[in-house]
Amino acid sequence: MPFIDLRTFLNHLEAAGDLARIHVPVDPDQEITVIQHRVMAQNGPALLFEKVKGSPYRLASNLFGTPQRVRQVFGRPPAELGHRLVRLFETLMPPTLPALWHRRTDLRALLHARLRTVTTGPVLQTTAAPADLTRLPVLTCWPQDGGPFFTLPLVHTTDPDGRHGNLGIYRLQRFNARSTGMHWQIEKGGGFHFQKAVEQGDALPVSVILGGPPALVIAAVAPLPEGMDERLVAAMIMGTPLDVILRKTSGHRIPARAEFVIEGTVSPGDTRREGPFGDHFGHYSQAADYPVFRAHRILARPDAIYPATVVGKPLQEDYHIGCALQEMTQPLLKILRPAVTAIWAYPQTGFHPLAVMSVKERYPREALKHTLGMLGEGQVSLTKVMITVDHGVDVRDFAAVSRALWHHLDAAGGLHLLAPTAQDTLDFTGPAMNTGSRLILIATSGGGRRLRHRIPPAPPPPDDVHADINALRTLGPAVLAVGLKREGKALTAVRRALLQNAVTRQYLFVVLLSPDVDINDTTQLLWGWFTRFDPLADLHPAGRRRAGNRLVLDFPMVIDARWKKGYPEPVAFDPAAERRVDQRWKEYGL
Repeated sequence: MPFIDLRTFLNHLEAAGDLARIHVPVDPDQEITVIQHRVMAQNGPALLFEKVKGSPYRLASNLFGTPQRVRQVFGRPPAELGHRLVRLFETLMPPTLPALWHRRTDLRALLHARLRTVTTGPVLQTTAAPADLTRLPVLTCWPQDGGPFFTLPLVHTTDPDGRHGNLGIYRLQRFNARSTGMHWQIEKGGGFHFQKAVEQGDALPVSVILGGPPALVIAAVAPLPEGMDERLVAAMIMGTPLDVILRKTSGHRIPARAEFVIEGTVSPGDTRREGPFGDHFGHYSQAADYPVFRAHRILARPDAIYPATVVGKPLQEDYHIGCALQEMTQPLLKILRPAVTAIWAYPQTGFHPLAVMSVKERYPREALKHTLGMLGEGQVSLTKVMITVDHGVDVRDFAAVSRALWHHLDAAGGLHLLAPTAQDTLDFTGPAMNTGSRLILIATSGGGRRLRHRIPPAPPPPDDVHADINALRTLGPAVLAVGLKREGKALTAVRRALLQNAVTRQYLFVVLLSPDVDINDTTQLLWGWFTRFDPLADLHPAGRRRAGNRLVLDFPMVIDARWKKGYPEPVAFDPAAERRVDQRWKEYGL
């Protein structure tokens, strides 16, 4: 059955024994964060906090904390939706009556992917004007956060020059009873709408939706082409039209069964310092000036439930949502780029820092064309490191990717360093916000060619290489991870020792990692590597030489992926909040 609103989903989870109600009062300032982290680490249930200090409203979190719950929102394996769209595309190009009859089930499902305008709905039952955002149980997740943040707001805007709608999840820092920040990063549809409004000198109406069909959350995260309305994707996931109410105040069509809708505006020149915030890169994002959202009124159900999530070091809820969306979109590559057979942005790294794609090459070096083309697509354009491998290599398995690098990566023809480039706003490794560099590694066989055959031997004991090395671990034959005992005043000596050792110098990439990264945990290793690595600044080859008109970097290449001075701090719990949760754990009934 489709989940037409948040409480339908919660009722379903409770009936299945996958919802825990916490009846005792809890603090939205960090206590809920610690509780959710512990429950999610145990693959535990969704959470409904019945009493949140300082608010009359209940709070739901950890809604998407397992792959199973995300799949329940889809109602089927996510890839099936992608395959359905591919089948329809093939049927309609060109359409024939027998083909349309054969695909009638798919066509019926597509007809549901629409907005259905209704005149009333539960969200109109109460209206608060002027708005009072302090009544909502907004979370402060981490001790160094700039304040309480809305973490699961569905921000709806429309293009000032047309009718295209956009729905995105952009964090909102609550400043006071009637205003928040509006964290529009680069490559965000709402930000593009606001830019047009600024050019016209107009305020942009904004509707912030809290709750509603859980498919709206999934769709709002989806990396869709610019101009495609995410609400239609939500209806497609639900398998039923999305009921919306046309609001004269904003011109927006809002979900009739949302829990809350906050209506307001964002105006040109109205900015304020926002952040820091412990974000999904596992570090505090940099504080910066962002537009201010001025809330005019709040629409709500009388017993509305406030939805929230917590982000930080992986694994978090966004990990499972991102994986499902990638599974849904994989089949669409057949339509968009037939030579690209798979692509996977690694959720362990925060998605944008690392992606791997596989291609079917028809002529030498064709893979570079497809790589550059993919890097021009929407949010994929913010990928920091793109590795391209042959069709048949499992792009989700980094050990398999490492084998492809070992056998096929040619430094002279397969390594491309681009700088300066635009970068994810949350990536702090570049010289300035939104600016960084990009690394492309092409590791295709070019008709069966292998550059290397013999796999490097296992690494020696760490002390045999250098006293400042705590641990050594291979990540496939191409990569040697090096865990350091300290941040390293003797970095040059460590690097020299690794390049001179008879075993460690045989790897293509030697990655230096800070002591806070557990290199025996693959998720943490990938997180520590790609969130703290700028290709231009942190790639140190064994040598540099000229080959024709090209500068060639020689293997092995030492990658300095340590935490560095000037980087934001990694997120960590406040010990006092952890002790408070320890003392109260039995009270929660979890």
